[in-house]
Amino acid sequence: MPIYKFVAKDQAAHQVMGKIMADHAESVRQELRKRKLTIISIDLLRESQLARLAFWKRIVAVDELAVFSRQLATMLSAGIPISECLDVLQRQIQHPFFQGIVVQLRDDIQAGSSLSSAFAKHPNVFDEVYVHMIKVGESGGVLSHILDRTAAYLERSVVLKRNIQSALIYPGVVLGIVLIISGILLIKIVPIFSSIYETFDAPLPIITQRLIRVSQFLQKFYGMILGGGFLTGFLFFQYRKSDAGELLIDRMLLGLPIVGPLIKKIAISRFIRTLATLLQNDVPIIDALNVVAKTSGNRVIQELLEHARLSLAQGESLSVPLERVEFFPPLVTRMIAVGEKSGQLDQQLLRVADFYDDEVQAAVSVLTRVMEPLMIVVLGGIVGFIVVALFSPIMGIARLVH
Repeated sequence: MPIYKFVAKDQAAHQVMGKIMADHAESVRQELRKRKLTIISIDLLRESQLARLAFWKRIVAVDELAVFSRQLATMLSAGIPISECLDVLQRQIQHPFFQGIVVQLRDDIQAGSSLSSAFAKHPNVFDEVYVHMIKVGESGGVLSHILDRTAAYLERSVVLKRNIQSALIYPGVVLGIVLIISGILLIKIVPIFSSIYETFDAPLPIITQRLIRVSQFLQKFYGMILGGGFLTGFLFFQYRKSDAGELLIDRMLLGLPIVGPLIKKIAISRFIRTLATLLQNDVPIIDALNVVAKTSGNRVIQELLEHARLSLAQGESLSVPLERVEFFPPLVTRMIAVGEKSGQLDQQLLRVADFYDDEVQAAVSVLTRVMEPLMIVVLGGIVGFIVVALFSPIMGIARLVH
């Protein structure tokens, strides 16, 4: 069905923009008149625009969602009706797809849908944790309070994600520079020296011969190498989507030196904070574990949590099945046991989550300090090896002349 983009004004003369799926423009006009809007323009979205929307659909950032949640909570606490809140928010959202989602939320609510049902229609933007929080807030009449907690949870997730990204940017940039410089030297510079060395009667040093062979191989097969790299990457990501592949790769990542412990701390921190946030908002613990398992982002921890949920359903406490596995440190299991005995499990989990967030930040700082000199050594070593291999014959001739 075609999608139309409209620009209109409401009764307060505020500009309203949005998108409507309809068979033809006249249906859009009728719908806008029902909303008591004054039509300014109605345009059919072209294929290129729809493609851009499909692209935007996949990248609604967590920080945008956090800002949306915080603003919605503030407006609801001021007593503004939910449909009016969404109408105001959709005007100031810059993300085109997210703006369309908020318009659909408003339309669904005006049509009589519950808020949680409206949010659940967009799982690519609002995950199960978010929908469960909305459902609890809606049923308990404390939606603004729940949204405040949800925004705080998302904001902590954003901070953690940015810290990790900042640690990965530097080694990623240096690795890119290494590959570019090495490629230029091997494909463009080495052949020039190779043509000069062909006129030499003396045999070339071993490292120079091997460097020239590598250069010749790359010149002949660089297209196949690039194609093979892309194919390998594609097959890897396809395998990563399968259950067996996801589990195997997550286990391998956890077993890596230096990086593995950091990934483990991130997974534990995310699990604990998400579980604490759900419990804090009165989600039953079995339902909360089910949601956390699905949104953990790590298949190893997902399987462990599913086993813990089954044990919990059979009458065991949460700490017991977690103590049986080596994945969860004693600090986590002991704090959970104390929280269960004291009836303050959510508070204990939040304390552990704060501790692990600090641990992740410390680990990221250490990783950054270790990676910076290591990447410089790698860059200098590769470029230095190529330079030495190229100039060894010339230096040998210079020594003979002297």
